[in-house]
Amino acid sequence: MVALVGAGWIGRDLLVEEPATVTSAAAMSAPTAVIPAAIDADEPIAAVAAAVAPAVVKVETTSGLGSGVIYDASGLVLSNAHVVGSATSVNVVFADGSSTEGEVLGVDELTDVAVIRIAPPEDMTVATMASESPVVGQIAIALGSPFGLEQTVTSGVVSAVGRPVDNPQGAIVEMLQTDAPINPGNSGGALADRAGQIIGINTLIYSQSGENNGIGFAIPIQTALDAAERIVNGETLERGFLGVSTQSPTDGSIGAVVASVEPGAAAEDAGLERGDVIVSVDGDALRDSTELAGRIQSHQPGDILTLEIDRDGDTSTIEVMLDRLGG
Repeated sequence: MVALVGAGWIGRDLLVEEPATVTSAAAMSAPTAVIPAAIDADEPIAAVAAAVAPAVVKVETTSGLGSGVIYDASGLVLSNAHVVGSATSVNVVFADGSSTEGEVLGVDELTDVAVIRIAPPEDMTVATMASESPVVGQIAIALGSPFGLEQTVTSGVVSAVGRPVDNPQGAIVEMLQTDAPINPGNSGGALADRAGQIIGINTLIYSQSGENNGIGFAIPIQTALDAAERIVNGETLERGFLGVSTQSPTDGSIGAVVASVEPGAAAEDAGLERGDVIVSVDGDALRDSTELAGRIQSHQPGDILTLEIDRDGDTSTIEVMLDRLGG
């Protein structure tokens, strides 16, 4: 059966626990080299590999391994929750083969993000995070440790953006899709653009065999950084909740048809009714009900969203303040 599986080293469930509240730790500092933009008209992929590779590490636990990306000069490493599992410490292997112990500061299992802290060596390289969203068709370069083969580079394109992908915890995350080969061990590694900027954290593959089938998924870097910031700051990792069940239209149109409204939830308070078609969130059009779930769960409780709805052919907008997912 074709399935979404974590791109971790060995069989481990993608997400197994509720989101945790974690305590931040004091940051450490050291002289740090920051990756410059890497653009080479003749060999852009080689230029990106040379620039980004020093910031990509292998993450080893007692039960497997994956990858990580150094993203902060204080010694913070982004990885996947399913890579670190329940470990409180991991072994972090640098591009030059040296290694150090890393402390798992915490995980956000709904987005599959983990943050690891290391004592930064003097020559540590920090990856540059992309500030703009990628576009379909642009070059995508994946770096990580597939099958334990550290510093492996593969390339392709961004196949889709905002692709709603659900996970075993019932969360739906809007992912980047890429055909850059991603295999077990790539989880937590970098997906970079042609300028050497990190656009995503490789996380899942869609495969019959558990190995690369040309369809991989990465957490958009801003989604990962938002989760990481909350982890480091010791904030709760709650998700927004609208309180509706929806289905995609059957007439070929776009949007999410409200099938039911949960009594007392945010949707009822805002005036949503059964049969309403939600066609956009904050001005961005919805393709289907799965995309609506991804949009809602990317927000926090208390966030106010503007929904455009079609009710019996009449279009209007309403504002809704989100509840907390899970009650």
